[in-house]
Amino acid sequence: EITSLLSLCGGQFSSEQEIRVNSPFWILNIPSEEMARGLMKRTVCAKSVFELWGHGRSAGELYASLKNYPVDKMLPYLQSSSTYKVHIHTFNKTLTQAQKIKKIDALEFLPFKGKVNLKNPEHIFWILEDYGIDPNNVPEDPLCLYFGRWIADGQRELIESYSVKKRHFIGNTSMDACLSFIMANHGRVKPNDVVYDPFVGTGGLLISSAHFGAYVCGTDIDYNTIHGLGKASRKNQKWRGPDENIRANLRQYGLEKYYLDALVSDSSRPIWRKGMLFDAIITDPPYGIREATRRTGSQKETVKSAERSTENHIFVSSSYHLSDIFFDLLKFAAEYLVMGGRLVYWLPIYRPEYTEEIIPRHPCLELISNCEQMLSSHTSRRLITMEKVKEFKDQDQNSHLLDGQYMPYRGHNSFREKYFSGVTKRIAKEEKDNQK
Repeated sequence: EITSLLSLCGGQFSSEQEIRVNSPFWILNIPSEEMARGLMKRTVCAKSVFELWGHGRSAGELYASLKNYPVDKMLPYLQSSSTYKVHIHTFNKTLTQAQKIKKIDALEFLPFKGKVNLKNPEHIFWILEDYGIDPNNVPEDPLCLYFGRWIADGQRELIESYSVKKRHFIGNTSMDACLSFIMANHGRVKPNDVVYDPFVGTGGLLISSAHFGAYVCGTDIDYNTIHGLGKASRKNQKWRGPDENIRANLRQYGLEKYYLDALVSDSSRPIWRKGMLFDAIITDPPYGIREATRRTGSQKETVKSAERSTENHIFVSSSYHLSDIFFDLLKFAAEYLVMGGRLVYWLPIYRPEYTEEIIPRHPCLELISNCEQMLSSHTSRRLITMEKVKEFKDQDQNSHLLDGQYMPYRGHNSFREKYFSGVTKRIAKEEKDNQK
């Protein structure tokens, strides 16, 4: 998420930083404080950003680093007319109040001239101490120390204010608010973009994009969901109410002006005219037993079910293999994304058999990131982010990229088809076991 936002807002990871796995503190090179604030207006992963004045592996190294920091950069925040306070944050360790005061007093060599104000200071300075990530093996001294001026906090409060529990219209698999915002940030969604979800469901992913000022639309094969009809997913509610729909969700958050529309459509048969371009495609394809994988089919095909809505709308649906879903999704993204636009979607995997080889590829799309969310000891899903780097041509119609070679993607003997068949069965089994 941070890497995507840096490419959108400006900045990069510092070359001076020693990359330590799962470190809670990162050093970034950001050209201006304004850009840093812009970054924090988007992120739900980062907690705060600071102007770094000094850091080191020990208290002595930290103090030496602070003494080398240019005084002219410090003075605007240390004037006698200003107020300040110093806050201490320790990761993986709790300090007593006496220990905190001792650490603050050790900074007396800094030219603070203002008055201390603990309730409403003009400037807040932080001492950050990293004691590793193992709670059973906490070192006596911190692994690294940082000192800096607080600039801004991230958007963690969005997770609560957009919580699915408080949402007017929900489904069986409505996306968690935190993950929705992370996906929008991976897609580098910005004001006036047009964002599309081909498996829109109850529109949870549209809300986060609309929050960042993008115009949103989607399609889904489920007539009842699009029209807000049928059985409700909320506990102790039998049927959906008259105003339970995607538009009502955006209205709930004051985002209705960004809502374009949601259409009943089969994602395997795109309805958009040529030249219709989206800035981002952000979606969560169906898998498991709570959301069936279906597509429209004729009577000549193997019919799985015939469904009838309360509006006498009838269609025939046939099975839609998971590998075909991803094939169609990548082909659609390659054709309908703007150049530099991003596709962000979830890919279910079976961890013991997972290799990067099974990730679907397309010659027009470059893999940007691949992040894992654990679901169980054996299954997980990966958030895949891809960027359009090449214009779509007719020869790309039925191709994907594997080990640098173009070759047919769709096919019953494909190892991906066999793999995803197994994934679907395992996820369905685990869901049934959980229900029991």
